[in-house]
Amino acid sequence: MFTQKALTIFEEVIDQYHVLDDPYQSFTNPYDRTTDLLDHLLYRKCWIDTVQWHYEDIIRDPEIDPVAALTLKRQIDASNQDRTDMVEYIDSYFLEQYQEVSPSDQATINTESPAWGVDRLSILALKIYHMQEEASRQDASAAHKNTCQTKLEVLLTQRLDLTTAIEQLLNDIASGSKYMKVYKQMKMYNDDELNPVLRAQK
Repeated sequence: MFTQKALTIFEEVIDQYHVLDDPYQSFTNPYDRTTDLLDHLLYRKCWIDTVQWHYEDIIRDPEIDPVAALTLKRQIDASNQDRTDMVEYIDSYFLEQYQEVSPSDQATINTESPAWGVDRLSILALKIYHMQEEASRQDASAAHKNTCQTKLEVLLTQRLDLTTAIEQLLNDIASGSKYMKVYKQMKMYNDDELNPVLRAQK
């Protein structure tokens, strides 16, 4: 199944990242874009999410230097743009995969595209990894570990539900009972023509 492939790649990414556990480490994608495009996109997508997860930890340090915080905030903004771009690339992949399917007259559109489901699955993989860490942390209290174990079980249920929903959506698109579109996000705050603050600097 597609979601099992995605989860395997996400786990590979998260494990590889935590070898150095450094958001500024160099990135290498082991999947070739020309021969393994989907795997390439999934690996890159989860790497962006993993780095941003740790950016978000760092910026919440109450003792962070304000200048460093501003630099990091801009890195987070850039990461968010990369994340959105990757979602659109993955959706474009699916759109091409199903371009020969003729939707039925009764076909409906989903509230989210397949790739936005993948986005949620990638974040969920990170939540599960880190909640598992907390549930087994040796220096944590028993109460803390029990609380985290309960949360972990909820996250695992969410993963099952989400993978089921993504697989059903892809099956529905393939059968023509659902159809999909790719909408560009059209973010305005990074655009120096659409953001009035940036436009005023020109």
